[in-house]
Amino acid sequence: MTQGVSIATKKDGTVYYRAGLYYKNKHISLGSYADETTAGNAYLEALAILGSLDQLPEDYIEQPTTLSFEKIIVLLNFRNNGIYFKNPIYLRNGYFSYYLSRIEELKFDVDDLFYYSSRKIQKRQGHLFVSDYGMQYSILSRYGIRPYAVAGRDYQFVNGDKSDFRYSNIVIVNRYHGVLQFLKNGLPRYRAVIHINGNYQIGSYSSEEKAAIAYNKAVDLARAAGIQKNFPENYVDTLSPKEYADIYTGLKISRRYLNYLEQIAQKVNSISD
Repeated sequence: MTQGVSIATKKDGTVYYRAGLYYKNKHISLGSYADETTAGNAYLEALAILGSLDQLPEDYIEQPTTLSFEKIIVLLNFRNNGIYFKNPIYLRNGYFSYYLSRIEELKFDVDDLFYYSSRKIQKRQGHLFVSDYGMQYSILSRYGIRPYAVAGRDYQFVNGDKSDFRYSNIVIVNRYHGVLQFLKNGLPRYRAVIHINGNYQIGSYSSEEKAAIAYNKAVDLARAAGIQKNFPENYVDTLSPKEYADIYTGLKISRRYLNYLEQIAQKVNSISD
């Protein structure tokens, strides 16, 4: 048997070959392969990587390899930084890279190292998420960015790099659902909008909190009118219950929106009659 290769059998009787080696007193699995030759090549590649001195992840982006790129990153980081991670993480100076593929490198602060070293990042339809306790969580939620927030409108990447998730590079523009920031006479204002068979403007307000509460009030009014929809709501934790209630009571809502709700309520009542 080729050095670094062992034979194994699947439940259905199919034979396959495992590649692996020991490095710094740790056994590292290099993957499973259909034939002994390929497994042997993976073993030799791993030896070459661990024996080199100056190669970095960038050196393997266009280089064809038997080993998966994910495994190459794991080996390079272990050799250069002395820490073994199962995930494709490479420690940099002051931050770390997480490689989704040869051409997709995400950047994170070291504060997030423990979290991502034990959770695999996945990508589906452009969304990045991790599985945690049986649930899927967007990585944006760690920054307080709500689901379905739009890059460039609700949050921004300071340096323009959408793969740079370091905290200093992410600025949240709109923290609340249904709230959009705009400028009026050079000063920030906040527009509250609700979607019911199209967008309805609720009003414009002097603060994010007021706009967020106005959205919540619009949701309450929609439900009272008989609209059955799973509206997301805003949790405003910067105000006491009394402050929230005072603002809620005094907020003015668009007359156009109120007229729309009255029409809906009349239709609902006529059907029930």
